[in-house]
Amino acid sequence: MKEDTIFVPFLKWAGGKRWFVQRHLDLLPKTFNRHIEPFLGAGSVFFCLQPTNALLGDTNPDLIAAYLGIKENWQSVVRSLKYHSRKHSDEHYYYARSMRPRNLVQRASRMIYLNRTCFNGIYRVNLQGEFNVPRGSKDAVLLDTDCFEDIAKLLHGADIRVADFEVLINEAQAGDFIFADPPYTVRHNLNGFIKYNEKLFSWSDQERLAKALYRAKCRGASILSTNANHPSVCELYQDCGFRLTTASRFSSISASSAHRKQFDELLISFTAGNNQP
Repeated sequence: MKEDTIFVPFLKWAGGKRWFVQRHLDLLPKTFNRHIEPFLGAGSVFFCLQPTNALLGDTNPDLIAAYLGIKENWQSVVRSLKYHSRKHSDEHYYYARSMRPRNLVQRASRMIYLNRTCFNGIYRVNLQGEFNVPRGSKDAVLLDTDCFEDIAKLLHGADIRVADFEVLINEAQAGDFIFADPPYTVRHNLNGFIKYNEKLFSWSDQERLAKALYRAKCRGASILSTNANHPSVCELYQDCGFRLTTASRFSSISASSAHRKQFDELLISFTAGNNQP
């Protein structure tokens, strides 16, 4: 892998942070011991930083299977994706959607295939845990930006797990960097999207996250977390030594509440060894 390799995340993920790393690269640390990302998703920050030592995790087993499949046998994942590409049709999409493969390679390729061809790259399951997103309008299964060999080399430096965020954050030590991008929920639901996320990430989870990040901060870890820009979330981190600012796809970083809009995202940060502004 070349030092100047630029990675494009191989998955599309709701709330992904491609825009963030493009606009706010200066907010990410240049040096750290280990990169910890407990809400992995498409891994935009991980692929931007390209750490040699990382702890990556998520509670979504299909998502983690995609990363592990590439890490352990990227060549076979590519061969399986080529098969999906040749077979791609309505019939094959819904057949693949109904499958529950146990083989890691097949699980990885199925996840990537469905992610690239389902409606808007959404990941959604029913009460039985079955993926139920309809086929979308995109037919490309293999992309020009794919560099699975290089991704596999990068992932060899990562410990990748299906795990609760608190378990992973609790492993952070002095000198580590945590990037946490949880599903956005607030104390009182404001709209359907947040209500849907409440099933995935409850307010009690928000409180657990705030406490876990505070403990990691006290152990000497640096932290950058994104969240819903809402007073109830801000209250969790005020007076705890974190710096609270906002950012969005449409505006620059703002520390003034007068410039905060509902579409802004809250940034919760702490840099170990520095006095916070």
